[in-house]
Amino acid sequence: MDNSYAKFTPEMKETSTILVPSMLPIHFRLFTPIFAKNGYKVEVLENMKDSVKEEGLSHVHNDTCYPALLVIGQFIDALKSGKYDLDHVALVITQTAGGCRASNYLPLLRKALAMEGWQHIPCLSVNFSGLEKDSAFKLTPALIMEVLYAVLYGDALMWLENQVKPYEKIKGQTDQVIDDILNDLVEYFNNNQYRKSKQIYKYMIQRFKNIPRNVEKKIRIGIVGEIYMKYSPLGNQNLVDYLINEGFEPVLSGVMDFGLYCVENGLIDHEYYNRNAISYPLYSMAKGIIMHMQKQFIDAINKDGTFTAPDDFSEVIENGKGFIDKGVKMGEGWLLTSEVVSLIKSGVTNVISAQPFGCLPNHIVAKGMVRRIKEKYPEANIVAIDYDPSASKVNQENRIRLMLANAKLSETMKEG
Repeated sequence: MDNSYAKFTPEMKETSTILVPSMLPIHFRLFTPIFAKNGYKVEVLENMKDSVKEEGLSHVHNDTCYPALLVIGQFIDALKSGKYDLDHVALVITQTAGGCRASNYLPLLRKALAMEGWQHIPCLSVNFSGLEKDSAFKLTPALIMEVLYAVLYGDALMWLENQVKPYEKIKGQTDQVIDDILNDLVEYFNNNQYRKSKQIYKYMIQRFKNIPRNVEKKIRIGIVGEIYMKYSPLGNQNLVDYLINEGFEPVLSGVMDFGLYCVENGLIDHEYYNRNAISYPLYSMAKGIIMHMQKQFIDAINKDGTFTAPDDFSEVIENGKGFIDKGVKMGEGWLLTSEVVSLIKSGVTNVISAQPFGCLPNHIVAKGMVRRIKEKYPEANIVAIDYDPSASKVNQENRIRLMLANAKLSETMKEG
């Protein structure tokens, strides 16, 4: 195995800026101060111009997974901007080490850097699968716990945002409340008070309740898909904002569900193949802890009664039964199908699946499951939108508009 690539050394922790590709607009705003508190200078990239895609096409084969093309393109575009000292910078991505092409992102990124003569720039992988063990970039138990809370708080903010922003009477007020809450959360983390979940969730809900809102109820549109395309505005052409501007209410499950899906897959490997015998208790414990933490937000919403609560992850697992086996775990696997069914059972019958063109796992668990789902739920209105460098934004929006028109027609027929 070739270990000649640039390493992130302990000295670099003091001198280097670690660049992070954009994906989760709310969540990542908490990550930066958390990593700073733990001694890392982290910056989330915000360059979203067409040059990102162009750099991706110049450095990655156009048949490669679209998220890889965008992530690598965003890195190269940022490094060419002149904003960063190329001798004191590092790049980081997350990996699940699954069976899809995402496991090849790091070699592709290093190859792209070599094309520019930047072989000296370290590339880091955040994973729990043993990839890239020789890096000085370490996730300590304390840092992991802080990131875990940040993800849960980000999920809560995103969930509340999508129930308020489509109805706000004063445009921009929801964004201002999110800014205020994020600033307060940073203080909680800096003062090691971030574990006060019940108090924090109550505060969040109250702040969103205080935003003046219009009373008319809008049609809810669920969004599922490959994790990057589902959440990244760069990847999905600002899908959430597009739906809000078109007069709909977007519904996205939290990214922690994907984390629980990965943990559940560790348990499934033991159940199906007798693997992970040693780590099985850790997977089981992690699942219990995370679900307990997640349930605190669900309980807070239900107790207040103003907003709709997200599904408990145990319900998501249960909803997939009879549609797809839990052994299907490449890409988003059984989770994606389970999320679609969960949305439909909660009354969100209109669903957009955002996926990279040519992503085989998602073609199977998304497009491939539509017929099976519609047999059980004929009212389901599901459209899969493919994203890739050659896809026209106009064509994508036209397909979405057709789906939205069907949603409006169905709603009219119900009322009539």
